[in-house]
Amino acid sequence: MSRPLIHRSPIPGLGISAGITITLLSLVVLLPIGALLAKGAIAGPERLWTEVNSARIWASLWLSFRLSFLAALFNLVFGVALAWVLARYRFPGRRLIDAAIDLPFALPTAVAGIALTALYAPNGAFGALAKDLGFRIAYTPSGIFIALVFVGLPFVTRTVQPVIDEIEREVEEASATLGASRLHTIRHVVLPMLAPAALTGFALSLARAVGEYGSVIFIAGNLPMKTEIAPLLIVIKLEEFNYEGATAIGIAMLAISFALLLVINAIQVWSRRRIGYV
Repeated sequence: MSRPLIHRSPIPGLGISAGITITLLSLVVLLPIGALLAKGAIAGPERLWTEVNSARIWASLWLSFRLSFLAALFNLVFGVALAWVLARYRFPGRRLIDAAIDLPFALPTAVAGIALTALYAPNGAFGALAKDLGFRIAYTPSGIFIALVFVGLPFVTRTVQPVIDEIEREVEEASATLGASRLHTIRHVVLPMLAPAALTGFALSLARAVGEYGSVIFIAGNLPMKTEIAPLLIVIKLEEFNYEGATAIGIAMLAISFALLLVINAIQVWSRRRIGYV
């Protein structure tokens, strides 16, 4: 009597896989967050609120999250368009552009900040042109916005590009054959399929922008109440040995980021259900 064939997965069983995953997740993610929350619990909510409840800190939090959201929104639109061009068309220089998208991943953030400042400072190539037109880019919120767009763009493009590669051209051709316009095809055929991946890229771009430090401090100017970002205030508090103040800002950023990601994930689940993925 022949024995039944057993199909074994190349990946170890549930116990081993779950143990390794949970251990690494705890060391890399949960342990640092737990240490931050434990430090906050030791300080107490009243002390944390006293530390964070100042005009300077609220201004820095508003600046960081507002510009991060706007930069992620810009990357959502431009990143999807760029991914579509790279996936759908062949043209001279395509490979060079495709490789340049990954530069923010490869460059140290400090190098990126110095390069952006050199370009957009009043005596830089683009900064001098802006100065002639009557406005400044570097050392203003506009400079911070450009830096956040630079570091966040690859997250959207690289997340959406593989999904576009998997969309068959026949789907678009069928829509056109049925008499749909290009705008109708984009709105009702293409975008629903791209929405989950695009929202994932948006969330990644937003998360990167909120915590960005190295590429921003050089071009920001770091003026209190004007161009001072929240991560810089955390560094300042640590240099002053004010660990409770740094903890308070960190917990505030964690709470706001967590709330934003919950909203984005809820929209993501809704978009997947709408197109029948789940």
